[in-house]
Amino acid sequence: MAKPRQSLAQSIGSSVIQKFISDPNSIQSSQTASIDQIYLPSRQPRRYFDAGKIQQLAHSIREHGILEPLLVRPLGAEKFELVAGERRLRAAQLVGLIEVPITIRDLDDKQSLQVALIENLQREDLNPIEETEAILDLLIIELGVDQQEVISLLNKAANAKKRSQELTENVFRQLEIVEEIFSSVGRLSPESFRVSRLPLLNLPNEILDALRQGKLEYTKAKAIAQVKDKAQQDELLTAAIQEDLSLSQIKERVAMVKAEGAKEPTPSLKTRFESAYQRAKKSKVWDSPKKQKALEKLLETLEKLADEE
Repeated sequence: MAKPRQSLAQSIGSSVIQKFISDPNSIQSSQTASIDQIYLPSRQPRRYFDAGKIQQLAHSIREHGILEPLLVRPLGAEKFELVAGERRLRAAQLVGLIEVPITIRDLDDKQSLQVALIENLQREDLNPIEETEAILDLLIIELGVDQQEVISLLNKAANAKKRSQELTENVFRQLEIVEEIFSSVGRLSPESFRVSRLPLLNLPNEILDALRQGKLEYTKAKAIAQVKDKAQQDELLTAAIQEDLSLSQIKERVAMVKAEGAKEPTPSLKTRFESAYQRAKKSKVWDSPKKQKALEKLLETLEKLADEE
């Protein structure tokens, strides 16, 4: 019998997540705090914020105020670390607010990161790179392993399914956690994440930056990355953004670049001469009086060219 679908906060984590997100008793207090009292965490799931959307949010805050308090944790001496709500904080700073509403929860480093990751994954405007990194970080925390071990686990599961192999009990338990996380995220399966999202992390930095800034869809990014020549890749990336090229147009240009690269380069005159000279030495051209006369004329012409200043 299938398990009932739970909310993201309930099913992604453990009892720790349920306690600190769902349990209202974990809330120490709701109040206001000076913006100067709130500090950003050293590790933040979200790295890029669209300036236009921050402006829109600022306009809303200017008219209606901040409707949802920022989630923070205490740092001591009336200082707080932001757990969730950086967009609201940035917009509030843009508006010029001095104080913002906050909800204080007592979280350790691990719990704080878990909550921040879940809060970000619930949002629709997370770009593919941020979403990929957030899911990966969440898997790392929940499984208690490093990034390479997470990737290895996903590959192991895919290979076992393909070859109809049985998994060890430990791997099976880990995959149950993985399945719960992806079931809650809802937008991806472990296999689609492995095949379509993890490769994004290996893209060149310029393409990654364009993805982070929302200038490019990840399908287009993967197509552009097929061009290996750096100059040609940069040129295509710029064209894709400035001309708003479709995926099919990008693929056409990639195919053209590959076709050009597959052509044999035209050898230089010097290379052709040296090649012809080597072939002539080994051939029987010297045994033919008629061909010797032709060679003599060519040699005279070559000598004249060599003597010219």
